[in-house]
Amino acid sequence: MMTEKKVTTVEIDVCGQICPSSLLTALREINRLKQPLRAREIQLDILTDNHDSTNRICEIVGNMGYSINVEDQKNHFRISIAKNS
Repeated sequence: MMTEKKVTTVEIDVCGQICPSSLLTALREINRLKQPLRAREIQLDILTDNHDSTNRICEIVGNMGYSINVEDQKNHFRISIAKNS
C-alpha cells in the first residue's frame, strides 16, 4: 500500500515590491528551498500584487524546470511553484 506524501506550502509575500526586487526574492527562496522543492516535499507560493513581477517570475522559474500555476486572487496574484513530475 502506497502512502501519499503530504506537500507543505511555503508562502512568501512580496506584495508592494516591484521587479527586480520581487524576482530576486523569489529566486533566493527557490535556491534556499531547492532540496525540499526537488524532493516534492514543498510547494512554494509567491504572493505579488505586481503584474510585471508575475510575468518575470513565471518566465525565469519556468525556464529552471519548475511547474508554475498563477491564480488571480483579487488583491494579488498567487504564483505556485513546484517541481515538475
